[in-house]
Amino acid sequence: MTIMAPRKFGDSSDGVVGGRQTRFEGDLKVTGAAKYALEHPVENLAHGVLVPSTIPAGRVVSVDAQAALASPGVLLVLTPEDDFGMRVATDWGGNRPDEPYYPLSREVRYNGEPVAAVIAESREQAVAAAKLIRVTYEEAPHVASLDDPNAGEGNLLEHLSASWGDAEAAYAAAPVKVEAEYKTPREYHVAMEPHGLTAKWDGDQLTVWEPSQWSHGMARSYAEWFGLPFENVHLISPFIGGGFGSKGAALAHGAVAAFAARKLGRPVKLALTRPQNFTGYGGRAATRQTIKLGATKDGVLQAIVHRGASETSTYGVWPEQTGAATPIMYKVENLSSEHRVVPVNTVTPGALRGPGKNPSAFGIETAMDELAAQLGMDPLELRLKNYADRDYQSGKPWSTRRLREAMTEGAEAFGWSKRNHAPRSMRDGRTLIGWGMACGTFPVIQAPSEAMIRILGNGRVEVVSGAIDMGQGTYTILAQTAAEIFGVPVDQVEVHLGDSRMPGSAIAGGSMLAGSILGAVHKAASAARDELIGLALSEPNSPLRDTGANTLTFSGGRVSVGGEGPSLTLPELMQSLGRDVLEIRRNTLPDGASMEDQRQAWTTMAKVEGPTMGEYSMHSWCAHFAEVRVDEDFGTVRLSRMVSAFDCGRLYNPRMVESQWRGGIIMGIGQALLEEGLVDMRNGRTVNNNVADYLVPTNADVPDIQVISVGVPDYNASALGGKGVGEVGIVGVAPAIANAVFHATGKRVRELPVTLEKLI
Repeated sequence: MTIMAPRKFGDSSDGVVGGRQTRFEGDLKVTGAAKYALEHPVENLAHGVLVPSTIPAGRVVSVDAQAALASPGVLLVLTPEDDFGMRVATDWGGNRPDEPYYPLSREVRYNGEPVAAVIAESREQAVAAAKLIRVTYEEAPHVASLDDPNAGEGNLLEHLSASWGDAEAAYAAAPVKVEAEYKTPREYHVAMEPHGLTAKWDGDQLTVWEPSQWSHGMARSYAEWFGLPFENVHLISPFIGGGFGSKGAALAHGAVAAFAARKLGRPVKLALTRPQNFTGYGGRAATRQTIKLGATKDGVLQAIVHRGASETSTYGVWPEQTGAATPIMYKVENLSSEHRVVPVNTVTPGALRGPGKNPSAFGIETAMDELAAQLGMDPLELRLKNYADRDYQSGKPWSTRRLREAMTEGAEAFGWSKRNHAPRSMRDGRTLIGWGMACGTFPVIQAPSEAMIRILGNGRVEVVSGAIDMGQGTYTILAQTAAEIFGVPVDQVEVHLGDSRMPGSAIAGGSMLAGSILGAVHKAASAARDELIGLALSEPNSPLRDTGANTLTFSGGRVSVGGEGPSLTLPELMQSLGRDVLEIRRNTLPDGASMEDQRQAWTTMAKVEGPTMGEYSMHSWCAHFAEVRVDEDFGTVRLSRMVSAFDCGRLYNPRMVESQWRGGIIMGIGQALLEEGLVDMRNGRTVNNNVADYLVPTNADVPDIQVISVGVPDYNASALGGKGVGEVGIVGVAPAIANAVFHATGKRVRELPVTLEKLI
């Protein structure tokens, strides 16, 4: 997909890195011209519908599809009896077990697992026929959720444990103690755009139009499922209507649609229903954690003892790491943290904005607020007193950590000094007012990427990458980077993204994409500029050849030797060189990386590096300040004001970043006050699996949100000095709001969401 820059923008500095350039694709989206994957027109299209299981555990004995096959327009019914002939694809870590893959499984592991599919001439015909399918099951005992009495203690994951000092002894000796359990429910992505795809075969060539956070990784899955060379799969995803972590992997419905398309010899479109979006991919797992804090009477932490657990599926392990933030937030000489996973009959949970760090922050930041209340101390003062001067878990120094500045500048903007620290001490008539705060973090994750720069004879610059833009601003910041390096107006740049046949890219997840792909684009653009300079100074027909210059300046849309010397526009220079195009491709892998290294880098997580892989510990940081208004008679909670300060290094485009932060904060508001997947313990079914009953924030729920940047460039974190911005915004929002509710009411809510019945 090609995105051309808007013709008009603000100040000329907007068109460079760090400028507030407006969103490139904004006009296309607001006018309806942007085509999403499921809107792509394909001739001779058939339509698929999945049939989900209605039991939580057991096996399919038989599928009676006779009535469905006899229905008007039905072309095909697929069941567990069909041999798809598929093999399991490589996992995110680069491992590939040599096992068959069954997208329609005879073994039922959760309520809603697909057990059949109907393909018909129209979606309406497929839906009608699917209702006629009769499935006979042999049921088995199930565990409905983390709260099921049969769930058990779970399995300890040693690699997620952290320990130093003697935490239990230090806690026992501490004069001030806090101990409590904190719980978060299942949460779901509920993106506006449902999961789905259109699959089309041309011989042994497969084209897939599918919303994707990782075009190369998902194309690799399709190739391996069907035993194809990677280059035989073409995955196209120019726009995404919300992902939040749910669209980074090829899923069972994609395998079903692609198989059906090959079997029928015609394209197949399959879109999940809204309820199926709750089971087609796992949301955030429910968690529970017990935290014990030991401190001196003046508030110096002596010990943290943490024991956490999250639910996972019976067939896969996904830890929602409750101890992810706990070990790095505060200075403490004695810590012990453990995490367990508890298998239950659910779809395997997955990444949802701020995975791990989010529930972990709810635990430790609520516990810190409880400690402050017990000490009669300002929660801000307590956090500053226990500020971590280094990463005590890894033993490494911080690359940059301006959390202190985030707390102090956020507090100043909020007016925190006016807070009366006693609960129930601030009110407006019958409305109780509460002020709460909490901090958050997310690690810097680094991944290799690749980009291509094309300078055309007409002077336009093209940026080409398989990276995607799901609204976070990839199109925009890549164009700004190229515009800055070539000294051209940003409307002279075109950006091509969202295609697995373009240069390889990191996944848009874990806040790693911007730092990764921007480094590749900067490297490729710099190399293209240097190549152009070399040609301009050496080619016989170049007017700049005999100037005596040893370099050239790119500025104001012109290439010049500086001073009073000659200058040319980029089209004039390309014409003098006799070039229609100059094309340069670069990646951020080590020099000499093999083709296999490159394949692994673009299609697996094998080359991804965590925050402590080098000599520093690298993280983004934030501090949130929340004001709530609680009706004293009815117990209703309204968030009335929010101020959040962030250390995310250099901001490539502050307008885009602020949008990301606010988006994360709004999702945190939902987590704090609204979102909760409700499970029927009798059958393991999520009963509020729709956007009417699964509550997310609307405009009426969102107050004024002020966001502040306190970061400085961190060149250990990325080539251009930025740190991740997309995930960190949500981390710490829920505890800030819950702490504000305690300050307003004197009632401590330790289980999200904070609802009326928990306050009265």
